[in-house]
Amino acid sequence: MVNYMTTASDVEMGLQQKTVVLVEKKSSTGWMGKIILAIFVVVLCCGGALLFVSYWNGRQEMQAVPEKSETLIEKKDTGKTLRVFLHAVFSGSFDEGENRKDQVEWKNGQGQAFAQGDFQLDNNTIIIPKTGLYFVYSQASFRVTCGEGDKHSPGKSHIPLSHRVWRYSDSIGTETTLLNAVRSACQNSALEGGYSEGQSCYNAIYLGAVFQLKMGDKLRTETNQLSELETEEGKTFFGVFAL
Repeated sequence: MVNYMTTASDVEMGLQQKTVVLVEKKSSTGWMGKIILAIFVVVLCCGGALLFVSYWNGRQEMQAVPEKSETLIEKKDTGKTLRVFLHAVFSGSFDEGENRKDQVEWKNGQGQAFAQGDFQLDNNTIIIPKTGLYFVYSQASFRVTCGEGDKHSPGKSHIPLSHRVWRYSDSIGTETTLLNAVRSACQNSALEGGYSEGQSCYNAIYLGAVFQLKMGDKLRTETNQLSELETEEGKTFFGVFAL
């Protein structure tokens, strides 16, 4: 049987070897930690850079959107302003020497009458410049001389007054009525004992509404009792404007 004995030198050698091993492990762990820390710092920096770039791009987009919206709103408002003032008004006057039996002879560029935009007054009709919504209006004012009437028929002196706006469209191929109204002049004769001979009765017919019209449509008026029509400025007119 062989006996082994441990000497002091063996112990020292063992301790030295153990110490060397421990030092190597400690050194390896330190380097790994530094590498991991460096990688973490790099990842953190990259993440921060990406977040900053994303935030900056988002901020620029947010700033660009309001500018675009403001531009669109400004253009829209500008167009709306132009459309509102795109209108034409024609004052009417009647000449007893005219051959027209049921139409007022409309005038443009006289008194308060004017045309703005692409509206045209041709052959006593208004020509629509483009397809869209339009407000069409007209007024005919009358001054009728009422008779005394008959005692047995007090309503005999009633005089009908009518005013109409016609529309001609190529898509339809014929004229259609846009606006129409009929009134009775001297209608209070039965209630108030009749008008005295030669007394004047004043009445006005106003027409106005919104219509969808097409480019090239033609509008004209038709009125009865033209000899009783008032031609003073502001009392009889015909107009249209785009919405």
